[in-house]
Amino acid sequence: MKITSFNPFVVTEQVDDTIKLFEALGFERRHTKEGIEIADRDDTVIRMKDANGFYLDILQSNVEAEHGTAGIRMNVDDFDEAYQTLLRHGYQNAYGDETVNTKSSKAAMMRSPSGFSISIIQHIK
Repeated sequence: MKITSFNPFVVTEQVDDTIKLFEALGFERRHTKEGIEIADRDDTVIRMKDANGFYLDILQSNVEAEHGTAGIRMNVDDFDEAYQTLLRHGYQNAYGDETVNTKSSKAAMMRSPSGFSISIIQHIK
């Protein structure tokens, strides 16, 4: 398995304020992916990038956003291998046995026993 990108993500109800903060820090919106439906969630992801090439994802979700959370987004070239590796290290899929499958990607939010999250994503070419 190869990691193709690695960056932080923020889950928050305060999406507009969070975007404004990171815009003030030099980030620009790259794209928005809306209507990501999984289990009882309906998520929107705003991808941002700064002039140094650093990426940040801001996730608006109807789940867990009350207090906000942060984690790592990890794009991989082999979703199944990454998924199994994290399971072997005690991570659990936050969506139960489901994965997010869109036209352009397959993803899952994986949580460690301590609560740390890694969102694994494989882009479909």
